[in-house]
Amino acid sequence: MARTKIKNALLSVARIWRQRAASGELSLETVVLYTQIAERLQRFAEAQGVTYLDDVSAQLATYFIDAPGHDRHQRLILNPADGTRRQRRSALEALFAEARALGLTKAAPLVDLPPIPRSPRKQGAELTDSDVQLLRFHAERGMPATRHAALLALLLAGLHTAEIAAATTDDLDLTEAEIWTDGATRTRSRCCLLDEWGVRVLWLRHSHLVRSGPTGAPPRLVTMASSAYRSQASVCSGFGDIARRSGLATHERRVEPKDVTRYVARRIFSETGQLSEVARRLGLSSLDSAAALAGHQWNAEGEGGEVA
Repeated sequence: MARTKIKNALLSVARIWRQRAASGELSLETVVLYTQIAERLQRFAEAQGVTYLDDVSAQLATYFIDAPGHDRHQRLILNPADGTRRQRRSALEALFAEARALGLTKAAPLVDLPPIPRSPRKQGAELTDSDVQLLRFHAERGMPATRHAALLALLLAGLHTAEIAAATTDDLDLTEAEIWTDGATRTRSRCCLLDEWGVRVLWLRHSHLVRSGPTGAPPRLVTMASSAYRSQASVCSGFGDIARRSGLATHERRVEPKDVTRYVARRIFSETGQLSEVARRLGLSSLDSAAALAGHQWNAEGEGGEVA
């Protein structure tokens, strides 16, 4: 077997990953993240004098996984969090597995490495109306410049984090109290209705962005991050700020964007009694997914299916 340079292997593997994203097997965000991590491995290995995939040892892989990095504000982090280390390891495992399948290497440097421990998972949250009111109150700090209220308004309209990351001022129709989304990897394009609070805070956000932003392409409502992965991470981070400010997210209880989506799904199902309506408004292709979000047990007798 001819020896393959890391950069050449990465080009071949990244092409396969993009094909899988196009077919729906992988999310585009995962492809972007894994490609970025693999590119960092290439630079890290070359700094150690290693240019061929076969020469990436378990020791070098460990050093890379544990290497210092930067947070989203570009501040140095000497000891990366376990979640970051797991991301790096997962990307490397995917890179080498795909490279082996393509016949580019027989190396498996991570196979004998011990697992990275996980902290006990915090209890999730089933949000109530009063919880959501609390989130709204704390999201409005610093209006109209802050993005937090806009972020929460879009979540409550039924957009998912990847869709929020892509939403721009041109997607808004505040006269009709709605916003258009092109969907994401696992969700469909659709028009989402805004409630009265959402219209108000998004009007303020829209006015602020138009007044202060550069001319040209319509500004995104919530994040200006450069990549799809960073944009979605920015949305999740922003929601985490709201949840902590509100006191709902604690050391014992986690609150995440999907908890708001579940709240919206339960509300839609309560109002309409139709899982198909939950799926339609949230852009889902599966009634099973809609039922799971709405907390409804409906598949006991083999019911189920796709949304037309």
